Amino acid sequence: MELTPKQIVAELDRYIIGQTKAKRAVAIALRNRYRRSKLPESVREEITPKNIIMKGPTGVGKTEIARRLAKIMRAPFIKVEATKYTEVGYVGRDVESMIRDLAETAVHLVKQEQMAVVENKAREFAEQKVADIIVKARKKSSEMPESVIKSQVLEELHDGRLKNTVVEIELAERMPQMESMPGVAIDLNLGEMLGSLGSLIPQRKKKRRVSAEEAVSLFMEEESERLLDMDAIKAEGVRRAQEDGIIFIDEIDKIAHRQGSGGGMDVSREGVQRDILPIVEGCTVMTKYGAIKTDYILFIASGAFQISSVTDLIPELQGRFPIRVDLDSLSFEDFVRIFTEPENAVTRQYAAMLSVENINLTFTKEAIEEMSRIAVLENETGEDIGARRLHTVMESLLEDISFNADGNNPVIDVNVDKAYVAEHLAKEISEHDLKKYIL
Repeated sequence: MELTPKQIVAELDRYIIGQTKAKRAVAIALRNRYRRSKLPESVREEITPKNIIMKGPTGVGKTEIARRLAKIMRAPFIKVEATKYTEVGYVGRDVESMIRDLAETAVHLVKQEQMAVVENKAREFAEQKVADIIVKARKKSSEMPESVIKSQVLEELHDGRLKNTVVEIELAERMPQMESMPGVAIDLNLGEMLGSLGSLIPQRKKKRRVSAEEAVSLFMEEESERLLDMDAIKAEGVRRAQEDGIIFIDEIDKIAHRQGSGGGMDVSREGVQRDILPIVEGCTVMTKYGAIKTDYILFIASGAFQISSVTDLIPELQGRFPIRVDLDSLSFEDFVRIFTEPENAVTRQYAAMLSVENINLTFTKEAIEEMSRIAVLENETGEDIGARRLHTVMESLLEDISFNADGNNPVIDVNVDKAYVAEHLAKEISEHDLKKYIL
């Protein structure tokens, strides 16, 4: 069962504070993919995704929403930066490469799923091969029957007692891949090119000395490849890229053509927009796995739009992103929550890192509030970098501890309170106090 919108938002809430509108818009768009898939084909063909533009200051969660979506969704997902692409005819990546990247991701996703299906069979085969190698060595110094020795070896392999035992194995050399020119959809394995003729060419073997544990992994990979139906995997990958693919285009504001500006770079930016347009509208892109139609791929774009606006994008492109969501700047209350609530809260991250050095780091409520107040002031009086400011505050606050910690002492309890914050962030506090009197 696919995740419901409420479940998607709940997953995002575990790591991202606030931005409810953006979370809801993304959750509905993703659920609509599932709803569409359950409709009759005649109806399904008429329903295209409603693409989204997220607008908001840097560091408020736009990219983090995309990053977390990639982890919780089983759909093919890639994140790209609009600034990495150039207009057709210029040196650089062409916009069609994002579709080729999506196809690669989709095929890899399907392949990983199929490898999980054959994992037990491949492991059994690999363990048998490694056991045979070890048995061959042990027979020279043992008079026990080979079947008994092999039974003992397999038991030791399962228990992990042989994981560091060095064995010599032979693996088939992989066929080299042809490198493609930028923007050209060529990335073929020579074995694939030769097809059935390739099976007539004897494979070269390469000897390696590795641990028994690594040998099992290598043989598993080799056997899994043999068991997989790559044609079926590629076909399913293409289908998923077309029907379930999601492309997150970050920094789309950087290719906006600002009103009243001249030519030069702005002309190039508009050229990139015009190249993106057919991809978002729906076209067919050739990849090494076959043709991919982009009609049903969901596009989510984001940008700060500090020196431009969404309306500076060409009208045709604006029309292809009908859902627009504004993300809010972070408040004092947001910073307090970001410090304490998410599973990946920055305070937990630093506490975990310093625990390696036998330091038990804790923070009082008053310390969290004071750090949040400083972060807000830093963003107001300097560049507003959103939640990224918290890392700046934490690095300054814990610089002495991080520098002096060496792990050679017994466990030390360090409780960061308001006084500790005032002492170690005195420079930042005094600078803000001075700015009150500067007109």
